[in-house]
Amino acid sequence: MYQVKDDEKIFIYTGPDGSGRKTLAKMVATVFDMETVISYTTRSRRHYEVDGKDYHFVSEEAFQTMHQQNEFLESVDIDGFHYGIREKDIIDTFKDHKLVYLALNPEGADKLKHMYGENVIRIFIYADRDTVIKRQQERQDDAAAIRRHIKHYDETMNYLNVCEHAFENYDLPQVSYQISELVESYLNRDYIESEY
Repeated sequence: MYQVKDDEKIFIYTGPDGSGRKTLAKMVATVFDMETVISYTTRSRRHYEVDGKDYHFVSEEAFQTMHQQNEFLESVDIDGFHYGIREKDIIDTFKDHKLVYLALNPEGADKLKHMYGENVIRIFIYADRDTVIKRQQERQDDAAAIRRHIKHYDETMNYLNVCEHAFENYDLPQVSYQISELVESYLNRDYIESEY
């Protein structure tokens, strides 16, 4: 297993589907030299997703081959779909960046926390049930997918108190700013806040 160095950090965004965790993660990453590691999944691509940018969409056979070759650092099965993070992708990302971010479900976040301890900072992003349903409808998720996500809502919300930090996503720019300040607090550098 890759040994994360002291100055390397993995920020994991987790929370209910539709909470805006990926959007916030991307916004915060633009402020820092922070790169993402993209998961592999066997589920179908949603109409607004891009292969290689949102996920690596692969067949069940391809996923199982990678799994058998021990390529995955962690993998989970959710509602019959597989998700996994390749260890090689984390190693390659750390060659050029000290900060890495991932958007994971609680199970994946938990696995990486146990592997890398204090170098992993879990940021729980949430919104109330009605808001996440509305957001999923606005991005035109189909009704079956929304029902599947909402089935996990309460269980996912229970993970909030396990994470190091939690933010209610009520306003993207405001919450993005708050998370940026949080990330800054983890960096070993002199930082002077200016009033100007």
